[in-house]
Amino acid sequence: MDKLITKAAKISGLELNETEMSLINKYALEPLTREEVFAFKIAICGNEIDRDNEVFPTEALNALAKLFVGKTVLKDHQFKTDNQKARIYATEVAENGAQSSTGEKYAQLIAHCYMLKSESNADLISDIRAGIKKEVSVSCQMGSVVCSICGVDNREAYCKHLGGREYDGKMCYFKLLSPIDAYEVSFVAVPAQPDAGVTKSYMGEPYKGEEENADNNEAVDYDIGIIKSFVFTENQKNES
Repeated sequence: MDKLITKAAKISGLELNETEMSLINKYALEPLTREEVFAFKIAICGNEIDRDNEVFPTEALNALAKLFVGKTVLKDHQFKTDNQKARIYATEVAENGAQSSTGEKYAQLIAHCYMLKSESNADLISDIRAGIKKEVSVSCQMGSVVCSICGVDNREAYCKHLGGREYDGKMCYFKLLSPIDAYEVSFVAVPAQPDAGVTKSYMGEPYKGEEENADNNEAVDYDIGIIKSFVFTENQKNES
């Protein structure tokens, strides 16, 4: 079963004030003015269980917030200098008063990004403002993937519980904890999810180009640019 663990985040506009410009100019060799900069926000991910039956608890969001500061925003997932279009200069974990299905106060990780109003960026800025380019893919590596049913860290050992399935009346999902690194944000044409999420790398194993099956367990390696992903999935058989 092909499971590409790439999800999406959403873009919205951002008004620049003196505080925002001060943070932006920490990354500029020469001071920039508001007139030279286009800024926007990305809702990277939240602490709600997503369509892959995975969740970033609030503690993971707070850790990711620190890791994403200073990371680049790419035109696509191609790691080329010319594809660098913007930079994340600040992040925040915002609550809206709601509650997530895991019982935590609902929170989202928001990235503040800036790019130059240059001739080469003019079309991209126009597309963002017009709502044409409004989805991005974001990527990070997680240190722990903990099953909500048995508490096993699937980065260290594989448990046979399936995300989205009930066990004794309790829904199974996987808690993504202990972020190791955040890599980049990329504009995409067709995101895997419409609202929020990330590319999640569990193990950091190199890509081998083929799937290895053993009994009911399937170890699948993915390589997305420099993102080394390793996830465990299980072949689902029809129950009689």
